[in-house]
Amino acid sequence: MQYEAVIGLEVHAELATQSKMFCGCPVVDSTQATPNTTVCPVCEGLPGVLPVVNRQAVELALRVGLALNCTIPPVSLFDRKNYFYPDLPKGYQISQFENPLAKNGWLVIDTSAGERTVRIRRAHLEEDAGKLTHVTRDGSTYSLVDLNRAGVPLLEIVTEPDMHSVEEARAYCEQLRAILRAVGANSGDLEKGVIRFEANVSVRPVGSLELGTRTEIKNLNSFRAMERGIEYEVQRQIALLESGQEVRQETLGWNEAENCTVSQRSKEEAHDYRYFPEPDLPPLVVEKDWVERVRAALPELPRARAQRFVRQYGLGMTDAMILVSDLMVADYFEAAVLAAPQVPAPKIANWITGEVFAWLNQNATGFDTLKISPAALAELAEMTQAGQINLTTAKAVLVEMLSTGRGARQITEEKGLLQISDNSKIANLVSQVLSDHPQELASYLGGKETLSNWFFGQVMRAAGGQANPAILRSELERQLIKHKER
Repeated sequence: MQYEAVIGLEVHAELATQSKMFCGCPVVDSTQATPNTTVCPVCEGLPGVLPVVNRQAVELALRVGLALNCTIPPVSLFDRKNYFYPDLPKGYQISQFENPLAKNGWLVIDTSAGERTVRIRRAHLEEDAGKLTHVTRDGSTYSLVDLNRAGVPLLEIVTEPDMHSVEEARAYCEQLRAILRAVGANSGDLEKGVIRFEANVSVRPVGSLELGTRTEIKNLNSFRAMERGIEYEVQRQIALLESGQEVRQETLGWNEAENCTVSQRSKEEAHDYRYFPEPDLPPLVVEKDWVERVRAALPELPRARAQRFVRQYGLGMTDAMILVSDLMVADYFEAAVLAAPQVPAPKIANWITGEVFAWLNQNATGFDTLKISPAALAELAEMTQAGQINLTTAKAVLVEMLSTGRGARQITEEKGLLQISDNSKIANLVSQVLSDHPQELASYLGGKETLSNWFFGQVMRAAGGQANPAILRSELERQLIKHKER
């Protein structure tokens, strides 16, 4: 029997606010800050404290909701989600359930099979939990808690079960991450845990419209983990059904070392969380004028920008999507294209997605640390396009530019790397090489025409590798023909 995967995703994105969701504690990088240094009675869950909603968090959430084509109800409600959180001192989480901030949206994604539309069930605000570190020392196992992250604003974005392959799930997550970054709601830095994925996975016979029993894979913190987790779970469920067993509804974790899912607990339904209205927070009223102001201020969204890059600059959709996945990269590309009007835009894109990205990866650094401006990259591209330096030299020059921040012309002039394009100089070099190698010239004239490439190499060597290849090839051919005619 053939089976179809049915996948829904829940994405938790930390909102890029200065302070926490319900108190004034600053939001800090949890990978860098000293544990438990940004806490107060509110995020410690002490009796008698009152939460206050962070307006900036609401506005960032509105940006995301509108970018995802969601409806924004005029009133949304906060609830208490009761659950044992060892790293959330209150013993419950302030979240939203039946009345979220945004709902009923959609996101169009691009796959190898064409466009797909993924429906967004809701996007709701909540607070993050703290962080547990599990320690084994001297035969004892215990956990340390860091509450710096407790209370950080989260936006949970929940899809309908509209995806049917790992490719679609990844395309959705990449597109959503690009939107979060474009609207300024989230940095998109997966390594710091500011975006976390949870996948609801089930399988059913191909052609069936009935949903199978689903499992939820929690806290997938990278695209790779998400892909591998979903792939494993699909195959595990198919194997169970093929052997006549049932799939149990449960919450799973992803074991990266063992490359498998592991059971954590039986899956709770909503009533198990005992949701009830948060008594310390009034209804969240979002005025229509506020929504429209946020809508009007939205930037050009990544997929629309990618489509424009294809139309305006002649890029392929794959390259365009790579560029727009990061607002900083997309802006850099357009600035470089503007600064190099003589260079085809796809060549500028190739420099960025090829050589620049490769150098950044090799040096384990980000695009925000780039030492060269768009104009500096444009200068290098223009010099290459004009034949002032060849491509091999240009790549070497770019490495030095990226390392030092110096300009292309400064480097090439100091090192004598400018390409020789003077016709008369190249003609003299060709003439000298042919004159210095009479035996090889006689062999060529006798029919051994492959020596043409040998002569090319000799002239290039005489020019220190700096002769313009096109001009050299043309001049060599001209002089060889002239020798034949004698």
